[in-house]
Amino acid sequence: MVVARAAFPKGSLAIRVRDHLAEVFADEPFSEAFGLRGAPGLSPGVLSLVTVLQFAEDLTDRQAAAMAVRAIDWKYALGADLTDTGFDASVLSKFRARLADNGMERVAFDRLLEHCKDAGLVAAGGKQRTDSTHVISAVRDLNRLELAGESVRAALEALAVAAPLWLAGQIDVTEFADRYGPRVDGWRMPPSQTKRDRLAQVFGQDALALCRAAWAEDAPAWIRQIEAVHLLRQVLVQTYIIRSDSRGRQVIKKRDADDGVPPGQLRLASPYDTDARWAAKGDDLFWMGYKIHLTETCSTLPDADADADADADAGAGAGAGAGAGRVPNLITDVHTTDATVPDVKATAPIQRKLAERGVKPAEHYLDSGYPSADLITKALEQGIRMVTPVLLDRSAQAKAAEGFDKNAFTINWKTRQVRCPAGRTSSHWNPVKQHGTDAIVITFSVLTCRDCPFRQQCTTSKIGRRMLTLRPEELHENLARARTEQKTETWKNKYALRAGVEGTINQALDITGIRRARYRGLPKVRLQHAFSATALNVIRLDAHWATGPLDRIRRSSRLERLSYRLSA
Repeated sequence: MVVARAAFPKGSLAIRVRDHLAEVFADEPFSEAFGLRGAPGLSPGVLSLVTVLQFAEDLTDRQAAAMAVRAIDWKYALGADLTDTGFDASVLSKFRARLADNGMERVAFDRLLEHCKDAGLVAAGGKQRTDSTHVISAVRDLNRLELAGESVRAALEALAVAAPLWLAGQIDVTEFADRYGPRVDGWRMPPSQTKRDRLAQVFGQDALALCRAAWAEDAPAWIRQIEAVHLLRQVLVQTYIIRSDSRGRQVIKKRDADDGVPPGQLRLASPYDTDARWAAKGDDLFWMGYKIHLTETCSTLPDADADADADADAGAGAGAGAGAGRVPNLITDVHTTDATVPDVKATAPIQRKLAERGVKPAEHYLDSGYPSADLITKALEQGIRMVTPVLLDRSAQAKAAEGFDKNAFTINWKTRQVRCPAGRTSSHWNPVKQHGTDAIVITFSVLTCRDCPFRQQCTTSKIGRRMLTLRPEELHENLARARTEQKTETWKNKYALRAGVEGTINQALDITGIRRARYRGLPKVRLQHAFSATALNVIRLDAHWATGPLDRIRRSSRLERLSYRLSA
């Protein structure tokens, strides 16, 4: 302790973590994953602290293990003697695997959040904001042809270790070694499409032969339980189709759009990461991997005109506000999914976890990908007001800003009738289910619309009548109110508070490399993100402890100061 204090007279992040958060990194929360019998091992609490410091400094396992030996402030934080020789880097990998296998990815994050609650740094009823970003998987991108070949190769590699004699009896080892020895790579494939199609057929025939051998009655049952063999069967079904030709022979053929392909959320993208999925966002972003949603606390600023700039600083830096008594903006939830899950599907789980941990916000700031009429209504019932732009009316009239959109019609919920701008009433009111949600289809009679002078402004239907689709009354009213409110300047100024979360995403990217998965599989990627969020909170708390409320005044550059002197 004396040496660490002397070496770091002003302290360091690791030293302040030990001084303020020693009780957070205890062994007891990990007891279910680490047995009491056997030879004593390293403290799981210490390993969790090492992992947090590792992510705070964006280190590899080898670098983190080396820091635990040679860095005096790390030794102080870990409670180790100066002569302690540390541990092998592989211990960190085994520790993460143990946490992921026992569903304990968020233990350190949740304990730090609980500590911050007890310290009054976070609480229920405030303002929080959420945003998401894409995460690239830790495996290389494969097209469908590469996936087919690499899946065969992965199964052969696994069988060559687990059942070499059985494998030698099923295939020509020399031929397959020549074809699948090096990894399957598009750069090594033939350039002509005809030859590529032939290669795809060869991959399919080899996959089919392996699967038939593995699922034969005389094959050992445990062969089929090898993960790579099981995945090969899935890839075979998803990529190929077996048909009979004119002579009655079975022919394997690569699937195309007409044959039907599985949806994105079910389609395997790699034999080495079964949870990674392909997804797209707009026309420019196309990636294979995952998606992360970060939620953090946020506070209003004394100067309303400085909202956007100051909150961006709060996200990108320590997150402490200006003025006395301000606290740092801290991450309250981290939610990781595969890449195909849309943002709207993450809203309810995020709000549910915030409520379970006692940090439910009174106002939740989100972008337009998160809300729906059902979610807005349900959140209000739970005491959460979602400050978010809802999607506008997508009817042809609303998009063209011409004619009569839904707002031009008067709805009488009691009589279950709708009156059009021409003063005529609807003829049918039909409650239905659309995509699993309740809706109401309103229909006007053809006789009513045929002679209407406003028909060209109202409908372009060939039948010549107007139809409306509404949500149930409460959902419709909430949606209409939100659409009206978001057009006001007051709402736009209020919504500017959400912009700061973009800085948090950028900080997570710069410090922890959160946009690229370090590990394979959704459980371990969730663990990575949970420790990344914990590390960001530790960095923000350290800035809060070391400097107090941050000075938000932007210092002028030397060129600006010269300009001021010349103009004086």
